[in-house]
Amino acid sequence: MKTNTPKSIIVIFGATGDLAKRKLFPSIFRLYRSGKLSEDFAVVGVARRSLSNEDFRENVKQSIGHFLEKNVSHDTFASHFYYHPFDVTNVVSYQELKSLLSSLDEQYNTEGNRIFYLAMAPDFFGTIADNLKKQGLTSTEGWSRLVIEKPFGQNYESAKELNEQIRQAFTEDQIYRIDHYLGKEMVQNIEVIRFANALFEPLWNNHHIANIQITSSETLGVEDRGRYYESSGALRDMVQNHMLQMVALLAMEPPIKLTTDEIRSEKVKVLRALRSVPEEQVDDYFIRGQYGAGIVDEDNVVGYREENSVNPESNTETFVSGKLLIDNFRWAGVPFYIRTGKRMTEKSTEIIIQFKDLPMNLYFNRGKDIRPNLLVIHIQPDEGITLHLNAQKGGGHASSTPIQLNYCNNCGDKINTPEAYERLLYDCMLGDATNFTHWDEVALSWKFVDTISQAWEKNKAKNFPNYESGSMGPKESDALLEKDGFHWWPVGTTSYLLT
Repeated sequence: MKTNTPKSIIVIFGATGDLAKRKLFPSIFRLYRSGKLSEDFAVVGVARRSLSNEDFRENVKQSIGHFLEKNVSHDTFASHFYYHPFDVTNVVSYQELKSLLSSLDEQYNTEGNRIFYLAMAPDFFGTIADNLKKQGLTSTEGWSRLVIEKPFGQNYESAKELNEQIRQAFTEDQIYRIDHYLGKEMVQNIEVIRFANALFEPLWNNHHIANIQITSSETLGVEDRGRYYESSGALRDMVQNHMLQMVALLAMEPPIKLTTDEIRSEKVKVLRALRSVPEEQVDDYFIRGQYGAGIVDEDNVVGYREENSVNPESNTETFVSGKLLIDNFRWAGVPFYIRTGKRMTEKSTEIIIQFKDLPMNLYFNRGKDIRPNLLVIHIQPDEGITLHLNAQKGGGHASSTPIQLNYCNNCGDKINTPEAYERLLYDCMLGDATNFTHWDEVALSWKFVDTISQAWEKNKAKNFPNYESGSMGPKESDALLEKDGFHWWPVGTTSYLLT
């Protein structure tokens, strides 16, 4: 089967930044190596720094140096990269860029197809979009697409203002708001697990599911992102986008067709059905935390307030857990528990679906207690699913033992497993926006999160820091589930030994 090899010029604003070096250049190389990019492509790096094409290409080769390829030349790949020093507020810079893109269109036969990737701070998103249109960079015979990294605003009002600015230059179907979680293999697999298995879909409702837990934990602290994190925090950095997107995929109704519009429509319905939490009840549904000093991977680490560029009296949360309720026919009464944090015990992103107990279990209290059936979706670092069942393990006794049915998606070949950015860049080139967020999703997510932010800003945390580095968060997070008769299931390497 012939691979679809789209033709395009990718213009990366912020091409000297960390995201471009760590994710974008390697992802473009992997597409090139796998034959999903032909020779008909070019990449133009744009930034304030003064670099020559040769300097820029050396940077690109350094970023892909860990790929040891015999059949793909790093030099040939890097020859498709060009650099353009740029002032985002200067009209002349756009005119010079327009001239460069026109010449590259002819050189690489890219037919006027252009992706403008804003891999930079969002302060100038509106300015760039406006000038791209006014200076004619989007007026070509081909297509033009705008890719935007998070954060898309700091709250609903700022996101709305930013969206209105961008929509002056690009239509909604030209805007690709990237959420790299939506490019992860097992996040994309949520729909397949649900809608391609007669075993699960009939049980995927409040009659059979007791609760759903979503955990995204990191062992790292804020590192060199203290300045950004002080204005963001875990709520804006993780919950507003990644966590709510996973909730939407888990809770959505089956779409009538597997098309971008139909899938997005079902996700939006979930976000509309999220029960809003009044400010005075936020602490009943959401727990915030901030890490103190502790031990991670046998190393002593400092607390958040001692990190670089962090206020010594910071009120910023590095941990959030919450109980979400979806008020619709399928999910009424089923709690969706989420938690995310830095400096935790394990680096892991997992979804655990806990099924309800049988109304009368004949094996209860015979030997070991019967454990609930669990479906675990491992998203990172391992990718796969584990189904926890009860069965008899030899001996002939009428007692039950927990067993696991495991599938690992990336155990055999982690090197060639597509990266999230690789998938999403290719989707953008093909014009497939299914795994990018629509404005309606962004708006509803911000409206839900804003109430929590406002409550926390009005009532400063009195007990920060409230969890040790190397733990799984503050004890109040455990109490959130305990009052409902549940507990957090372990994640990461310990998830295979659920106790």
